[in-house]
Amino acid sequence: MKLAILFGGSSYEHEISIVSAITMKKVFKTIDLGFIFVDEYREFYWIESDKMVAQWFSMGAYRRSKKLTLKKGGFYIDGFFGSKKVAFDTLLNLIHGRDGEDGKIASIMEFFGIPYLSPRLEASALSYNKLYTKLLANRLNIKTISYQLLHREEERKVTIPYPVIIKPVRLGSSIGVSVVKSEETLHYALDVAFEFDNEVIIEPFIEGVKEYNQAGCYTDKWELSVVEEPQKEEFLDFEKKYMDFRRDSVLAEASLEESLKTKLQESFKTIYGFLFRGSIIRCDFFVIDGEVYLNEINPIPGSIANYLFEDFEAIVIRLITHLSTEKEISIDYQYIHSIQSAKGKA
Repeated sequence: MKLAILFGGSSYEHEISIVSAITMKKVFKTIDLGFIFVDEYREFYWIESDKMVAQWFSMGAYRRSKKLTLKKGGFYIDGFFGSKKVAFDTLLNLIHGRDGEDGKIASIMEFFGIPYLSPRLEASALSYNKLYTKLLANRLNIKTISYQLLHREEERKVTIPYPVIIKPVRLGSSIGVSVVKSEETLHYALDVAFEFDNEVIIEPFIEGVKEYNQAGCYTDKWELSVVEEPQKEEFLDFEKKYMDFRRDSVLAEASLEESLKTKLQESFKTIYGFLFRGSIIRCDFFVIDGEVYLNEINPIPGSIANYLFEDFEAIVIRLITHLSTEKEISIDYQYIHSIQSAKGKA
């Protein structure tokens, strides 16, 4: 079995995706890997395994790699004597942020008929946008923190008591996120967030809130990870989250009561449902007064959250063998032919 890792993308999280992809070399022991890099101009390159080092990309050396084109059924290397298809069985979408998590890659893979591991289009759209995530959770009777949505062009008036946390609506890895404790620092925090998005979510900042992460997928059964309790100070900022993107060893499970663990797992299953089939996701939860609240959905978590699973590689193999495919539609032009026949008779 050969798995192609797709990484990079036109995204603020481009470099994080590179780190995640490099980590995969340590994670997979039996699955043969190939690497497809997407640069900032959305050009595809086939990267040899020995070139999977950070400097190959930061110095622009990747441009010496073979450029790829997309055609029906896969990626191709075009040469003087024709095109040669790149051999792999399934593609793993490891592009964090825009391109990878917003549905673009899912749409392209579906359009060209390439088997892939990643949230499908609808799942991507709902989990990439923090507002839509809240609407989805509420529809599923999963609690979320109260919030205010603010657009760049609206009056900068916060209706939630301080302290608050400000997050760009369409971004991950805590980029552009600020904790604001008074109105004096509000405008600066909004300026930072609006550098990355036209809309922000403003939520109450609950100091010391308990947070737990649950990852998993559905193959022919539920494949759930251990529950992680992130170690954080004020909030889990970019520097701390960066560690998640290069983890390759199993993390110890959080110590919590069995009843709370069950609540977290059942909440995860409800969110994953049928919507996220074909992908491994991670849900980040808050626990307040014994109640579980969804904080956010990570549709393509750092290093695919491999560090939360006992046997991550075996789960990936099972997931690949249970991927669904888009139904093929046969076009026979029967309707047009019937119209033409009717016109001929007239």
